[in-house]
Amino acid sequence: MQFVTIADDVELGEDVRIYSFVNLYGCSIGDHTRVGTFVEVQKGARIGRRCKISSHTFICEGVTIGDGCFVGHGVMFINDMDPRAVNAEGEAESEADWAGRFVETRIGSQVSIGSGAVIMGGLTIGDGALIGAGAVVTRDVAAGEVVAGVPARVMRRR
Repeated sequence: MQFVTIADDVELGEDVRIYSFVNLYGCSIGDHTRVGTFVEVQKGARIGRRCKISSHTFICEGVTIGDGCFVGHGVMFINDMDPRAVNAEGEAESEADWAGRFVETRIGSQVSIGSGAVIMGGLTIGDGALIGAGAVVTRDVAAGEVVAGVPARVMRRR
C-alpha cells in the first residue's frame, strides 16, 4: 500500500484489503472487504463484510452498505441535499455549517451498484437490488429490483 491515509478512528475488520491512494477516516469496514484505488470513505460511513468497493468511488458520511455488496468504479454517494460554498454571512462553509444537512442512505445486503452510478441521499436500496451502470437513483429501490437510467426506473425484478 502506498499513499493511503487511514485515520486513527477507522475500524477495520479481519483481512480487509486496501489498495493505493485511499482515504479512510471515521468509518468502519467489515471483514474480507476489498477497497480499490482512489476511494474515499468518510466519517460515519459503514461498509459490511465481503464487499468489493471499486476504484474512484466516493462514500460519504451517513452511508451504510450491507454485507456482500459490489460497488462499481466511480460510484458517487450524495448526502448533502443543499450544497453551498459559502454560508449566510458570505464566508466559506465549515463543518459547523454542514451540521444537520446530511441525510442517511442505506444499502441492503447483496446489492450490486454499476459503475458511474449516482446514489442521491436519504434513500434505501433493498437487499439483492441491482443498480445499472450510470444510473441516477433518486428514490428508494425495493429488494430485488433492477433499476437503470436517468433518473433510474424499475426495469424488472431479479
